[in-house]
Amino acid sequence: MSNAAVPASQASDRTDAPLHVAIIMDGNGRWAAARGLPRAEGHRRGVEALRRVVRAAHELGIHHLTIFSFSSENWSRPATEIGDLFGLLRRFIRNDLATLHRDGVRVRVIGERAGLDADICSLLTEAEELTRNNTRLNLIVAFNYGSRQEIARAAQRLAQEAADGKRDPSSINADALGQYLDAPDIPDPDLIIRTSGEQRLSNFLMWQAAYSELVFVPMHWPDFDKAALESAIAEYARRERRFGGLAAKTGS
Repeated sequence: MSNAAVPASQASDRTDAPLHVAIIMDGNGRWAAARGLPRAEGHRRGVEALRRVVRAAHELGIHHLTIFSFSSENWSRPATEIGDLFGLLRRFIRNDLATLHRDGVRVRVIGERAGLDADICSLLTEAEELTRNNTRLNLIVAFNYGSRQEIARAAQRLAQEAADGKRDPSSINADALGQYLDAPDIPDPDLIIRTSGEQRLSNFLMWQAAYSELVFVPMHWPDFDKAALESAIAEYARRERRFGGLAAKTGS
């Protein structure tokens, strides 16, 4: 699937890597099942893949990397698996935050924090505050995140402003709603990658993905590495992004 991303002022230089890459990290459980391992081991190996990809993103000149770490729909999974996922998040932040900070990575978290355990909220805030001034790579973590929920929160804020007399309802448009999304200062993703062969967004960045290039790869997330990221970027580079306009040569 193809097409463009955001206004041209936000688009990356096509002679280089995409400015913003987003990844749906799918297939940890299937990777483990294929090897006769518990799902928890698949998630652990998935964290190792994340470490590799964060390093590779900086090496490849990517400025923004968004990862789908825990969706608002994942609460339907067994409690033991949710516990394992949260345990991995705790360990990742405690063990990797210092390295991310040293390497100039800024951590941003999008999603709903209401209802999360206090220690999880504290760790997320700690990661954001410690790395706030870093500029080498923005790592945006979509945690307890759902795109429909994000859009609904933005609409509620606009509706409240209108109800309070602070906004003329006629001023509510796409640009206004976009300013109330979880990270309005981050450009829309140029490229969205999903591993494990599934071909859908699964409630991930649906507003921001309006013109993103989508690349679906068959490998499961624990096997994803720098070479796989380079391959996805090469596929992205072969496409012509028209942003709703005409192709430069064909006029189609």
